[in-house]
Amino acid sequence: MIETGAFRMRWELHTEFSSYTFFRPLETGEHLHPDATAFDAVHPEWLSGIPGKLMVATHVELRSTNDVTPESVLASLTPNGRTMVAAKVAEEAAWIFTDFKIDNGFSRFLVLNESLTQRQAGRTVQRLVEIETYRMMALLGLPVAKEVGGWLYKGEKQLAALMDRIGAAKSPEDERGVLAVLSTLAAEVEHSVARTTFRFGASRAYHGLVMQRIEELREVRIPGLPTFFEFMQRRLLPAMNTCEAISRRQEELSGRVARNSQLLRTRVDIELERQNQELLGQMNQRAKLQLRLQETVEGLSVVVLTYYGSQLVQYLAKGTKEFHHLNTDIITAISIPIIAGLVAWGTRRMRKKLASEAGESSH
Repeated sequence: MIETGAFRMRWELHTEFSSYTFFRPLETGEHLHPDATAFDAVHPEWLSGIPGKLMVATHVELRSTNDVTPESVLASLTPNGRTMVAAKVAEEAAWIFTDFKIDNGFSRFLVLNESLTQRQAGRTVQRLVEIETYRMMALLGLPVAKEVGGWLYKGEKQLAALMDRIGAAKSPEDERGVLAVLSTLAAEVEHSVARTTFRFGASRAYHGLVMQRIEELREVRIPGLPTFFEFMQRRLLPAMNTCEAISRRQEELSGRVARNSQLLRTRVDIELERQNQELLGQMNQRAKLQLRLQETVEGLSVVVLTYYGSQLVQYLAKGTKEFHHLNTDIITAISIPIIAGLVAWGTRRMRKKLASEAGESSH
């Protein structure tokens, strides 16, 4: 708070903006130029030194009904002039007039005090300033909604085209191509949601504050003029509904993209499982062929080993025929089945041992 001889200034820090309120007293019966504001008493370099961008500028003129009568204000209204918003407030202790138009950079309110206490007058002025401030801050979501609305229309058309491509997909390659495009669309939707969630949420909150401050005014209708509540319902509510609708469409598009992505991933996974089953079947068939080939090789191995074994027996029999008179051919013939049986038995025993070791290693 800053106090000077010509004005008083109050600074407040809010969530995403700062407010500067300048107060200048009026003398009883003082004539005020239509374009005059409390800034007239402030040095221009002070105003130019305020950081940031100007979002809202509101001028509130508080007069006594002894200086300005409500009847004189109503009489000055022309049928074809601006739409005036007016109401009696605080149990008809004061009159408020405004048209919510911007004149020389300011929206203007005229408050005619009939029986307000000093505290009531201050709270009424504060509520009017907050109504205008929060109204303009709520409307910041409307340009964002218009921008996102155009993109949403394209995104919804793209999603519909992708659904047609999913239905017409003939091969896993087609489905994987659609899934790649769908994933890109999902990323764009989520980026848009993340970028606009705060703005749309803030607009809803500011709109709620505007309606709350209007309710606190305790309006009473002036015949022939709309109240603040009616003005906001006609001018502010459609903008808020637009923001709400765009926010809801974003969420719905995000959900639809997620569901369709999951559906397509399921189709791709099912196709991969089918291919894996075919691959496993082919591997099983190869394993059976290898087993048969192994059994064939084992049979040939028995024959080969039996042959070489019988040859060794024959050589031994020939070498020892001087010590006995047995026929070497008979000895060789007798040894063949014996050798074949031993080789077959050894081969089977080795196979069982390897199978048991493989079973133990798998456990």
